[in-house]
Amino acid sequence: MNLSDSRTAGQHGASTSRSTPTPISRISAAEAVFAALRRAIEGGQFDIGTKLSSEATLAAQYGVSRSVIREALRSCNTLGLTTTKTGKGTFVVANKVANDLTLGQYSARDLNEARPHIEIPAAGLAAERRTGEELEHLKDIVQEMLHENDPEAWVNLDATFHSAVARASGNRVFASVVQDIRDALAHQSETLNLVADRQHRSDEEHVAILNAIEEGDSQGASKAMAEHLQAVSVALETILSK
Repeated sequence: MNLSDSRTAGQHGASTSRSTPTPISRISAAEAVFAALRRAIEGGQFDIGTKLSSEATLAAQYGVSRSVIREALRSCNTLGLTTTKTGKGTFVVANKVANDLTLGQYSARDLNEARPHIEIPAAGLAAERRTGEELEHLKDIVQEMLHENDPEAWVNLDATFHSAVARASGNRVFASVVQDIRDALAHQSETLNLVADRQHRSDEEHVAILNAIEEGDSQGASKAMAEHLQAVSVALETILSK
């Protein structure tokens, strides 16, 4: 299998009819390798406790660079299928992704159930109450996110953005709660970026939230935040149900 390090076109629901266009879904090489490893692990090709081949061997097997293999293995680790021990290698520790993910102090289900009740009204209030200084801070965060190539730095900016929106709501309870779940939000973003390549889509969703807040459009800000949280929830459910 040779995937190369570029984005790989995957076909879904291919048709034998030449007159019917075939939908194409573009995925990264790391996502493709991760999907292949996940299928192998969940399909029983590796017993629990099995040590996976070295990065160099896997890179040769899939026709990609070692950096792509490292990213794919991080995704396996993130979903609890494998664990990597420094100097020893990567080992299979589960043959199925759990029904829920632990994201720091909270689970993915905890966040999905709670966030809409906090962040949607907070975004609406932010559009009504944000100060000029708070708006500029939000703009600066989003601009940094749009130009940030370091995954860890982007994840921190993502959590900062959501905290800043809550503070701009002028509601101290919302601000305190979002600050409390900040680490879990960062874990969630990291998981989605590794496994579902959501960074670019999240950027677009954050811009929509920011634009509504800048325009003072309370209903629009709430709607944009609701759409963002729904997209996050769907992405997580897709990861867990594959």
